Amino acid sequence: MKPDDATAPRRLTSLDQFRGYTVLAMFVVNFLGDFRSVPAILRHHHTWCSYADTVMPQFFFAVGMALRFVMLRDGARHGKAAALRRGLQRGFLLMLVGFIWYHPGGNFRTWDLLTTAETGRLFRDVFLTNAFQALTHIGLTTLWVLPVMLGGMWLRVGLAAGSAALHVALSHAGWYETLHAWRVIDGGPLGFLTWTLPVVAGSLAWDAVSSGAGKAWPRLLAWSLPIMGAGYALSCLTAGGVLAAPPFVPPWHEPDAWTMSQRAGSVSYQLFAAGCSLAVYALFVCWSDVGGRSLAVFTDLGTNALLAYFIHMVVMGATAAVGPDDAPLWWALLLSGSGILLSWGAVRWCGRRGLHLRL
Repeated sequence: MKPDDATAPRRLTSLDQFRGYTVLAMFVVNFLGDFRSVPAILRHHHTWCSYADTVMPQFFFAVGMALRFVMLRDGARHGKAAALRRGLQRGFLLMLVGFIWYHPGGNFRTWDLLTTAETGRLFRDVFLTNAFQALTHIGLTTLWVLPVMLGGMWLRVGLAAGSAALHVALSHAGWYETLHAWRVIDGGPLGFLTWTLPVVAGSLAWDAVSSGAGKAWPRLLAWSLPIMGAGYALSCLTAGGVLAAPPFVPPWHEPDAWTMSQRAGSVSYQLFAAGCSLAVYALFVCWSDVGGRSLAVFTDLGTNALLAYFIHMVVMGATAAVGPDDAPLWWALLLSGSGILLSWGAVRWCGRRGLHLRL
């Protein structure tokens, strides 16, 4: 679809349903993820790709779809320069919200600790570790991909490939060891290089469904398989080239920069996750856009995803007080189920009163 094409649908049911499913999946893995009694596949890991690790890339995939649509729409209405300017404003605002929400790190409890800290450590602890989480990553990745979001397929694929190659080079040059020493999550301050992969995949999915959902979903499903396969193939470069454990299976080798890891934001992980997002979204295109079906829970959460994120974080903070990580499975399920229902109920209540949070 060309930048001056304003004929695309204003809203895709499949995107709202997919985003709602992703929010609900986030609720499940975030509420349950701190309990040791919960199956490992529902918890995050630093050395392999679990089901929980596929959730965050789906948000970036949805961001890529929405960003492509908004950029095309704004470009057609107001021109490319205005579209880029609005995109920059959204990206910087989301980064600012992220920095405020996650709180700068450092924990400098006295003036002496603050004033005597080395400049590099001060900058790292305040800005580069704790503050880089989901919203910050989305904001920075948005800024990184903006210049190509009005471009053609190969321009976007080229940026994704170049970003991935740069991340591999930096990881082998020392970044992989550094990110573990800093104990960052989701790739840390260089994570945007690989979060670009699911964002670009989402932008390509938007192009596909804009030409017709009936033809799009088999194509998306067909794309997903080699992309997931490529991610796994890259993970087999670990330890100089061994048969790696497949996704969703704990590793049987020592992890390195090729290992699927959400903490490292490794290329193998992001490539597999982008293909997985394509496959899941293809099913929603078939189910919603072609089949005309939807679920209320997905609609509620998918049309108010940002508010849902904030609400569930607040509820999680409340339930954590009575949710020790060694609690039995029955208590983990009871407490987490209550938190999930409360979070959904609050989002539904807000949505029915026209209260939505968007940037």
